[in-house]
Amino acid sequence: MKKIILLLSFCCCMFFIKAQEKIYLYAQQVPNSRGEGSQKYMDNLPELYYYAAKGVPNQQAILVIPGGGYAQVAMKHEGHDVATLLADQGYAAFVLRYRLPSDDIMERKSIGPLQDAQRAMQLIRTWPGITFTKVGVLGFSAGGHLASTLATHSDQVYIANKSEVAILPDFTVLCYPVISMDAEITHMGSRNNLLGAHPQDSEIAKYSNELRVNAHTSPTFLMHAKDDHAVKFENALRYQEALNKFEIPNKLFVYEKGGHGFGLINKTSDLRWMDACLAWLSQLPK
Repeated sequence: MKKIILLLSFCCCMFFIKAQEKIYLYAQQVPNSRGEGSQKYMDNLPELYYYAAKGVPNQQAILVIPGGGYAQVAMKHEGHDVATLLADQGYAAFVLRYRLPSDDIMERKSIGPLQDAQRAMQLIRTWPGITFTKVGVLGFSAGGHLASTLATHSDQVYIANKSEVAILPDFTVLCYPVISMDAEITHMGSRNNLLGAHPQDSEIAKYSNELRVNAHTSPTFLMHAKDDHAVKFENALRYQEALNKFEIPNKLFVYEKGGHGFGLINKTSDLRWMDACLAWLSQLPK
């Protein structure tokens, strides 16, 4: 029954696209899954929401990945609100509701969210009727960790990809992101949810994305507040330092105050980070 539900949902994809509704990421079997048919499994089926570009489209797309500490997905203020704004600015926007890592529904919970992000990139690059000139990713908090993982782990593809569709984003936007799994600066809740309470040193290093930056990592816009006590500002600094070592174009937009999780609007400042982000993106090579 579950396969029939997923197949019907996928076959209705074209209708959903036109209606700007959600689609399920996978046509049949969700990879790396267990506990099929359970309520937890059904509640965590990954989805993608499409927002068509308005006005004069710039032929670029952005995959939006909300945060939530790998314990929930903040779909509204770090997802749909952001996609609405991007669509108004001429971008096609896609909001990802990814699976939350869980031993109950995944064989390897550490790769589950990344599989969904890779699958979303694959779908966007082969979107019916549109060939995007660029496809970027924008992530918040733990969604920023997932976005930076997508940008730094392109050598490890965990989904079926016979056509070798490009998984690496053309640009990356990271908003108060969890970058490192280093206990000194990580968001421990995100780390525990993704890797477990006692991860091996190799797993900590693997998902400390400042250590994974390489010459192929995409140009990156970072935004963070210095007084963020949930995800330390050091996360952004370490990632920028790694980008600079490889001479990857980047910009760090800093708020003195604002804390964590404020989405588009930092109430402590009149400055709008999204304005600076869009201006920076417009200056990247076409």
